[in-house]
Amino acid sequence: MSLRTVTAWLAAALWAGAGAAVAQALPGEVARELQRARVPAEAMAVVVQEVGAAAPLLQHHARDAVNPASLTKLLTTYAALDLLGPAWTWRTGVWLDGPVRDGVLDGALVIRGSGDPTLTLERTWLLLERVRQLGVREIRGDIVLDRSAFAEAQGTPADFDGEWLRPYNVQPDALLLNYKAVTYRFVPDAARGVARVGAEPLLDGVTVDAEVPLSREVCGDWRGGLKATLDDPQRVRFEGSYPLACGERSWPVAYPDPASYNARLLRALWRAGGGRLAGTVRDGAAPAAPPSFEFESPPLAAVVRDINKFSNNVMAQQLFLTLAAQTQTPRAPATPQAARDLLTRWAIERFGEPDGALRLDNGSGLSRETRLTAHSLARLLQAAWASPVMSELMSSLPASGVDGTLRRSRAQPGRAHLKTGSLRDVAAVAGYVLGTSGRRYVLVAVVQHANAQAARPALDALVQWTLDDAARRP
Repeated sequence: MSLRTVTAWLAAALWAGAGAAVAQALPGEVARELQRARVPAEAMAVVVQEVGAAAPLLQHHARDAVNPASLTKLLTTYAALDLLGPAWTWRTGVWLDGPVRDGVLDGALVIRGSGDPTLTLERTWLLLERVRQLGVREIRGDIVLDRSAFAEAQGTPADFDGEWLRPYNVQPDALLLNYKAVTYRFVPDAARGVARVGAEPLLDGVTVDAEVPLSREVCGDWRGGLKATLDDPQRVRFEGSYPLACGERSWPVAYPDPASYNARLLRALWRAGGGRLAGTVRDGAAPAAPPSFEFESPPLAAVVRDINKFSNNVMAQQLFLTLAAQTQTPRAPATPQAARDLLTRWAIERFGEPDGALRLDNGSGLSRETRLTAHSLARLLQAAWASPVMSELMSSLPASGVDGTLRRSRAQPGRAHLKTGSLRDVAAVAGYVLGTSGRRYVLVAVVQHANAQAARPALDALVQWTLDDAARRP
């Protein structure tokens, strides 16, 4: 064990001793909201502590191991900012593997992914535009995709909750294009009695019904009313109707055959730009020579903001595996186990977190197995506040009543920056709260119970109690 680890363990022990106490009584309004939700007080784990203070202001079941849901993203994103730096970027290598004469590439176009989670439809188009700007109009060979930076995903998108067409269940990929999803848009045309249907992106070889009849129904379960067939990789049908009352709506769906998504998208985009492709789109290895160019992502700080503001599970999983891909020596395809080991070691080095109190499954929190304590999350947030990347991490958190997953929060706008977490039986928040006295607090609260979602008012009440600190001071 290194001296740094021993020091961290000693610091953790001192911190624990300063805050050691039996569970404190919850504030009155918090307890009342739990009662209304029929959630026992022991199902809620809480730490409220002034930034930099030695002991918590409030702790309640703080050392119980709980499922943090999407609060796991705090660990993933803080570790990434700490290990890679806010300005770090993903680089997607592109090779013109052959000579270019009169607009014809006599060879393959090779694209090697590095895990970039920002290769959306627009950015994929820009990557191909760079190829066109190098004078390529026709590819005589294949488009070769090198996805070897990540090990092949195990399992299926249905493994978590059976919802295999939900975009949040898309599995990681070293070359993840447009989240392997399609967004269907419905625009009512009352004069014709139909809703026009658009698909973004249009995939090669996939036919989508162009319209669906309008109905006079209220805008309730409009998705169910469409009677959509979405599991056919080549044909999307809408055999129901769409309520005129819904106005314009969109429906993002994971593509049912993710293995063919990249090929279908690249063929469609290349041809839409006037390009010709003689060969196929296939997996393969990139050349050993330097790439013709590298397509760079936005900086990590911007990606972390998207992950935390909108609790983007797919982006978090990409970042999770990227950490393993970038830091393990020798370089090898990144696996979930390598990423779990890395984050566990990092947490021990930084906070002295005992192995038994930190059980990681993945980087997003979309898991039934991950376990953390409110105490350890509070310690992470305290350390982050004192770190060089504090501003990047804090600004990535949703602001109460302003944006992201907190835009509908009842707390005073802008005074709380909190990551939210939600699973079937978990409701959670963690981050920073600026009290009316001007003092700032770390706040962590996790409700783990079958009625957890009904207990969200209790979380709001705890945030408000923390905000109203001036009223509690003599």
